Amino acid sequence: MSNINRRDMLKHTGLAAASLSAGLTALPWQIKVTDEALPGGLSSGISHSACRWCYNDIPLESLCQSAKAVGVSSIELIGPDEWPIVQKYGMTCAMGMAQPKSFGITKGFNRLENHDTLVEFYEDLIPKAAAAGIKQVICFSGNRNGLDDELGIQICAVGLKRVMKTAEKHGIIVSMELLNSKVDHHDYQCDRTPWGVELCKAIGSEQFKLLYDIYHMQIMEGDVIHTITDAAAYISHFHTGGVPGRAEIDDTQELNYPAIARAIAATGYKGFIAQEFMPAKSDKIASLKQGVQLCTV
Repeated sequence: MSNINRRDMLKHTGLAAASLSAGLTALPWQIKVTDEALPGGLSSGISHSACRWCYNDIPLESLCQSAKAVGVSSIELIGPDEWPIVQKYGMTCAMGMAQPKSFGITKGFNRLENHDTLVEFYEDLIPKAAAAGIKQVICFSGNRNGLDDELGIQICAVGLKRVMKTAEKHGIIVSMELLNSKVDHHDYQCDRTPWGVELCKAIGSEQFKLLYDIYHMQIMEGDVIHTITDAAAYISHFHTGGVPGRAEIDDTQELNYPAIARAIAATGYKGFIAQEFMPAKSDKIASLKQGVQLCTV
């Protein structure tokens, strides 16, 4: 895996035009699906998505073709410039990337001085998402930098309530991602499910929810199935990832993804489960297919 990471993707949400115009046949990352392709949706009503940044070395059009062939119906964490590309292939973007370029993950709604910039940004983005048929956009708390957790909830709620009027008008969910502060995102404030749930309660809108990242929350708090079941009303989206190491979600790591997928389905969830592992194997699409199969319920 190259040194491409989530932070790089936040700074560069679009692919270069030359990459997008590259030939779409006989590329080394494309695989021939020799058995029957998986369905785009699960019997439970859950659908499959893949996070763009995990496949940044594959041109987006090629990724759409290959991912769709293995049952994926969404490529996510991309911005408005790339939404038409996935739609060209009959796919969607289940979670739109949304963050001012200068912010990254470390700056977010937990600072009053960020609110005007963030509110302006989301008020511009949300109508675009609605027009494109995108249902959710991501947001971040930002790092603590010494900020008390209770005060962080209060400050985030002040800024996000300003965004909710626009989100409610257009039917868009603004989803704050739960990230670990132990390994990958040191000092990030929205790093535990109870904190995120309290923020949801403080905002009091059905258009604000949590993106429950299974990889991150296994690192921070474990008890994944119990937590998902208890907090289901506040969760609008899921990300996967192998623990430890964030590689393939197979039997080399400590999480039982088929059981987790069944627990998610049992809550009545009808959204997307998005694969967000960093493929360690050379055939990245085969790894993606395996992840889809493990989360099919």
